[in-house]
Amino acid sequence: MNAPSPAEAVGAQGAAVAPMASMEPAASLSPVAVPAFQPGTRALVREADRHALHQGERVWLETNCYVDLWIELLHDFGLDPRAALGFTVLQAFEGDQFTFPKFSLDDLATLYGLQAQELAIYDTLERQVLEQTRRGHVVIVEVDAFYLPDTRATSYRQTHSKTTIGIKRIDTGARQMEYFHNAGYFTLSGEDYDYLFRLAPELADNPHVLFPYAEFVKRNRPALSDASLADASASLLSIHLARRPTSNPISEWRAAFKEHVHAVLNRDVAYFHLYSFNVMRQLGANFELLSKYLGWLRERGFEIPDSLPKDAQHIASESMVMQFRLARARMRARPDFCDDCLDGLEASYERVMTPLAAIFS
Repeated sequence: MNAPSPAEAVGAQGAAVAPMASMEPAASLSPVAVPAFQPGTRALVREADRHALHQGERVWLETNCYVDLWIELLHDFGLDPRAALGFTVLQAFEGDQFTFPKFSLDDLATLYGLQAQELAIYDTLERQVLEQTRRGHVVIVEVDAFYLPDTRATSYRQTHSKTTIGIKRIDTGARQMEYFHNAGYFTLSGEDYDYLFRLAPELADNPHVLFPYAEFVKRNRPALSDASLADASASLLSIHLARRPTSNPISEWRAAFKEHVHAVLNRDVAYFHLYSFNVMRQLGANFELLSKYLGWLRERGFEIPDSLPKDAQHIASESMVMQFRLARARMRARPDFCDDCLDGLEASYERVMTPLAAIFS
């Protein structure tokens, strides 16, 4: 996924903005000569009826391309993605990043009757996507954001980077497709279509270009609803809580943070953007989703103290504060170890997880 500009990385994330591409380290790709951008090649953005998780007052408007895609895909299926947010309690600190939040495919099967299976790519990607979409399936595939017009502000025709999209419709004759990406729904066509599906000769005939990883999503049985959905969601949360980190991941991050600050100050701005995305954003956005999930459970009669979603939301907001402070520290070339923020984050984590585990034990 592609890195935002400096202004976007440290700008007001609460503003209502057009869908942006997310960040991931760029994939290793062989250089390919691409025709110059043609003015007629543009993103045809369809105004999607976004889910509530992507609307309203949010500290982090987006999480990562995989979570955001699934939120809108479930919403498009007429399902409420909040029921499947129990995975958020599993987030750990992995030494140089926080666990990348992802929906549990097992949870999606239990709650919604959906099955996501790996799609073996042995023919052209176009033919195999066509076969699955004909069957009413959505194909989730890793692609190069260089060819996605909705990333015009970041990667489109600028840099090669990996991101994940969900293809819902494809018209091979018109060379057009409709797809979910981040919090939006888009259409691309023409030259972008040819390069995305690797139909252009310099890609189709390049032995160094590997097949992408792809999955297809199909509906195997009716989804749960109402009380059955809420009860199943709570049962899954109990399972996830039993597998949560055994130590406070904020404390683990704190132990490494001084070293991280020095790395951010000594490296280029691109590294700061990548660090912010993989650390502060994944932590903050994950706990903002947990806050929304706990509110959803409260609305369905579960006795969860009001303080728990508030403390989860505090982790979201303090993570954003730390992103701003680290950006300022880098601009001033003066370390800021954010001890007060980390104090609050550590305490909020304990105030959420300890009582939550007791409630759902």
